Formats: sequence, structure tokens, C-alpha cells
Amino acid sequence: MSDIKHVAIIMDGNGRWAKERHRPRFWGHVKGSQVVSKIVSTAVEKEIYALTLYAFSTENWSRPKEEITVLFKLLEKFLQRERQKIISNNVQFKIIGNIEGLNQSTKKLIHDIQEETKNCSGLKLSLAFSYGGRREIVDAVNKYISQKNNSPITEEDIENNLYRPECGDVDLLIRTAGDHRISNFLLWQCSYAELYFTDTKWPDFGSQEFGQILDKVSYRERRFGTISKGASIEDAKHLAKKHREAISNGS
Repeated sequence: MSDIKHVAIIMDGNGRWAKERHRPRFWGHVKGSQVVSKIVSTAVEKEIYALTLYAFSTENWSRPKEEITVLFKLLEKFLQRERQKIISNNVQFKIIGNIEGLNQSTKKLIHDIQEETKNCSGLKLSLAFSYGGRREIVDAVNKYISQKNNSPITEEDIENNLYRPECGDVDLLIRTAGDHRISNFLLWQCSYAELYFTDTKWPDFGSQEFGQILDKVSYRERRFGTISKGASIEDAKHLAKKHREAISNGS
């Protein structure tokens, strides 16, 4: 599957999808949670290395309490429903963000699944929950400082202290439902990501469209600002990084 290794998706449009059908907003979230399973299965089939899904942002706490309660219940039900499938598909699962606002049963469920899949070697699936990209960068810097490092911080230091450094940079960011912004999602990791915006709302997004997007984007030439046609993405990333390091070192 070409050079696309890490795909990130902003799963947007659940509420608008429900409103168009004269249904309450939570109905859109219910339908949207069912789509997640299909997209994860497609990612496994396509042998994608990492898939990160934006489930709940730090800004989403401002939503009505009733809607937040529904989202929390859906998260727990999704994990209960998909637990064995995640394990059987050799998926390494992890929540990134802050789960302190969840109830104890959900936190235990998350902990158990993360422990059960920590040695899985397949798709690295991340659910971004109560997540903010700026917060992640701040946390990475604070983690580095807490290790009592006295040397100047580098890009590599920040990368190594992100919530899930093993997933690497995002190659493709998809946002559903028509908005053209990244909404504080994986700001560091998306620095060279290909961006794809579709008008399809998340409950209507499926494996077929996901596969078409992957195929379409795989034909794009990604030069990272410096690379001529024909060079590999890994070469491009390496040269771009070396250039940034040279600038930061004043050479």
C-alpha cells in the first residue's frame, strides 16, 4: 500500500447527519461509532501501519452535558463490542489524551485492552480522546524537562516524548463533513501530511470511499519542500529533517 503508513481521521458530521434526518444528535454518534469498526477493518486489510482517530477533543467539553454522557457511553460500548476483534486482528490499541473524566469501569476497560494488545504487531490504532494537539506538545516538553535534561531541547526530543512516538509522522489526514481545518489534531505529526477533505459526513463514510482516498493520495508526489521526483518519502523526510536541524544549529 504505497508509502502511506500513518493515517489520521477527523470523524466529523455526526450531529449534522442526524439533524438532516430529523433525529437527535446522539443518533448520529451511534451511527458514527458503527463506522469506526469498518474503517479499522479496512486499515488492517490495507496493511496500514498506524491509524489515529479523533474521537473527542479538549474543546468538546463545552458541548451539552447530555451529549457528552452519550459519547462516553458509546466509547465504553464500542470497546466492549470490539475488544475481541481488536485482539484477533493483532491490533495494538491505545488511547491518547486525558481519560481522567471517564468513569472507573471505562478506564479499567481501556487499561485492560491496552495491556492485552501491547505486544500485538499489527495496526497501531489510537483513539484520541479529550485530546488537544497543543496540549500534547506542552506535555512532551514537560516530560522532557521532568527527565532532568539540561541540554537544549531538539525536535527529536519532542518527537520521542509525544503520546505515541512509535506511530511517527502522519502521511494522510482525512476530515469528513466538509470543513477544511485540522482543529488542533496532531499538530506536530501533521507537519508534512497530505490533507484530504470530503463532504461525506462520518456516518456515511465507508470502506469504499476510504480505499478510494488511499488510492488517490498514493499517486501524489510528496516533495517535502526540497525533493525532486523519483526520491522516496523516507529520503525526503530524512533530508527535510537534516535541513531543519542545520538551521536550528546555526550552520
